[in-house]
Amino acid sequence: MMTASSAGSATGLPYAHVSPGIWALTLALIGALLLFDYFFHVRKAHVPSLRESATWTAAYIGIALLFGVATVVWGRPGMGTEYFAGYITEKALSVDNVFVFLVVMTSFRVPRPYQQKVLLFGIVFSLVARIGLIFLGAALLERFSWVFYVFGFLLLMTAGHLLTPQTKEHENLVMRLAKRWLPTTEHYDGQRLFTRENGQWRMTPLMLVMIVIGATDVLFALDSIPAIFGLTQDTYVVVTATAFSLLGLRQLYFLVDHLLERLIYLSYGLAAILAFIGAKLILHALHENNLPFINDGAPVNVIEISTGTSLAVIAAILVVTVIASLTSEKGKAKAAVANLRQLATEYMDLDDAAFAHEREQLYARLVAAEQRVIGLDEALRKLIQDRADLKATLASAHARHAQLAGAGASGVP
Repeated sequence: MMTASSAGSATGLPYAHVSPGIWALTLALIGALLLFDYFFHVRKAHVPSLRESATWTAAYIGIALLFGVATVVWGRPGMGTEYFAGYITEKALSVDNVFVFLVVMTSFRVPRPYQQKVLLFGIVFSLVARIGLIFLGAALLERFSWVFYVFGFLLLMTAGHLLTPQTKEHENLVMRLAKRWLPTTEHYDGQRLFTRENGQWRMTPLMLVMIVIGATDVLFALDSIPAIFGLTQDTYVVVTATAFSLLGLRQLYFLVDHLLERLIYLSYGLAAILAFIGAKLILHALHENNLPFINDGAPVNVIEISTGTSLAVIAAILVVTVIASLTSEKGKAKAAVANLRQLATEYMDLDDAAFAHEREQLYARLVAAEQRVIGLDEALRKLIQDRADLKATLASAHARHAQLAGAGASGVP
């Protein structure tokens, strides 16, 4: 079913000659998974439980792994290794997307029951945009070997950018431009994307946040596509690894939104991965060099890094990053603050007509989370971002609870 090009090699442009039928079946599988996600999970607005999120995250990862096994069994030699290296890299980079999703959702105060719809739209938009960029990148790499230099230096620049304090200013720019130039209502109208206001049709904030997430996904694709091309130039592998890394991202968002705050060294890990792949691309470009101002247009005799080595290095970097983050006291403190901030927001978003027991349970969790933050060392509490905003939100939550339930307010960290 899948046969390698006779001219392909590990050091050239190894395109797997996948039949149109296999392409059609693969794209149909991806489309079916997205439709299943919408009709069985997203269409009815709700906040997925931890169990639901964990189950479907595991299911999508399992599907991706089974597909990888299929590439090992029926693909050309080395195809499976390339797929797994690409999938792990893209999955790690997609986690950074989740950070941006959190920022955007918070900025637009998207009600949690509606967040699933926004996330699925972002995933679909990102997938379509990335497939387009993948075929464009493949065409460029096939015709111009110097593009490897461009991709390599782009990844090195991105790696350096991840280490700077301001890593998300382009997303903030997108949000500012969208809010300024797109006519939008001030309030949500259920799950509607458009509504009539003062006799005119206007976008709701739900539509606006979808546009912002879609635009930021395109920006992220400019980083992730060169990264996976640094591991394989097989278009089929690039498309499938990218697609399966995005599938299940919605469930992952709800599963690890607290855990993400604890991955304080994730940016360092991603920077190391991108720098490694960037260096690998530049070495490959030197090996295939035909630029006249480098070595008189002749290939440079440099070492090339195998895909197997790349897979091992990427996996090792991620393992070290996760372990270092989860065992860090700073990471634990950030998780506690993030949990407190979310509970305070959820309580303020709770409808006044909510059942008393539901309100009391949420408030009890809020108070417990607040006490955990108060118990932190002052050095760790100084790390709290937007501390004044958090204090104001907590004060409002306590005042509201006192008004609705007659309970006294507790301290504010």
